[in-house]
Amino acid sequence: MNPVRLVQLGRCLRLHLGTARRGACPAEMSEDSPSSPPERRSWLERLSTAFSGDPQTLDDVVEILRDAQANGLLGADTLKMLEGALSVSEQQVGDIMIPRSQMVSLPLDAKFLDLMKMVVESGHSRFPVHGEDRDEILGILLAKDLLRGMVADGGPSSVRELLRPAVLIPESKRLNVLLKEFRLSRNHMAIVVDEHGGVAGLVTIEDVLEQIVGEIDDEHDDADEAKLIAAQADGQFLVDALTPISDFNEQFGADFDDDEYDTIGGLVTSAIGHLPEAGEELALGRFHFRVGRADQRRVHTFVLSVHGPE
Repeated sequence: MNPVRLVQLGRCLRLHLGTARRGACPAEMSEDSPSSPPERRSWLERLSTAFSGDPQTLDDVVEILRDAQANGLLGADTLKMLEGALSVSEQQVGDIMIPRSQMVSLPLDAKFLDLMKMVVESGHSRFPVHGEDRDEILGILLAKDLLRGMVADGGPSSVRELLRPAVLIPESKRLNVLLKEFRLSRNHMAIVVDEHGGVAGLVTIEDVLEQIVGEIDDEHDDADEAKLIAAQADGQFLVDALTPISDFNEQFGADFDDDEYDTIGGLVTSAIGHLPEAGEELALGRFHFRVGRADQRRVHTFVLSVHGPE
C-alpha cells in the first residue's frame, strides 16, 4: 500500500466521524487520483513499509490497525479509539440510548424549588420537560438556565419560558450521523422516539463519545473518598453508590455485612433485586435509600434518610 493510499485511509477514519468531506475514503477514490505527499510523515504513512494491498472492508482496516499496534506504531489507547471511531458508523442510537424507564425528566407544572431539588439530586445538566403525558416532551431545560431564572429579577413565571427546543430522532439513526448533527447544531441531547412516535429514551453527545474513547467520568462520577457521603441542608445525605460498606458503617454506626458486596451500591441493588431506576426506594432497618441518579449500567447516587434507633 503506497503512502498516498494510507493517507486516504486516515481521511476515511475521519469521515466515519463526520470530520472529513465525502470522497476521502479509498473506496470512493480512483487509484490515479493525483495527490502530493504531505511534508510530515504521519503514522499512517509509516504503515506503508509494513503492509501491502488496499483495505476493502472495515474489518480489513481494523486488522491493519491491530497489526500496526502489534508492531509498535500505535499505542493501545490509540488503537482502542480508532476502533471505536469505526464502530460508530455501524451502531444505531437504539444500541446506546438511555431507555425511557431510566430517564430523568421533569414535569412542567412542578414548582421551581421542587425542580431545583430534582436537578441537584440527579447531577445532570440537561433535562427533558414533559406535560401531563410523559410522551409529551415540551423541550429541554438546562440546569444553568434554571439557576439564572431563579435568581434573576422579574424572572420567568413558568419553566416553559426557560425551555430550549427538543431534538427528536429515531432509534435507527447511525451514531456517526448523530455525532455530526450534534457538532453542527451544538445540541448535546436528543430525545429518541419509537415507530409510534412515543418516547423510547434519550441520548447525549457524551454517550456517543464514550463509544469512541470509553467511559467519561465527570465531576459527579468522581469517587473522591472525601465526598462519597455528603450531608444535605434538609438532614438527608447524598451517598455515592461506590462508597465502601465499611466506610458507610463507620459513618452511620451501621453493621451491614461486606463479605458479599464491597460497596453500598452493590448491597442496595442486590436487596432491590434488579438494577434500580432513579426514584426507586428501599428501607434497610433505620436507613431509607432513594435512588438519586442511575443509568443503564449502574446506580450512581442515593439520597439517604437515617431514622433514630427503634
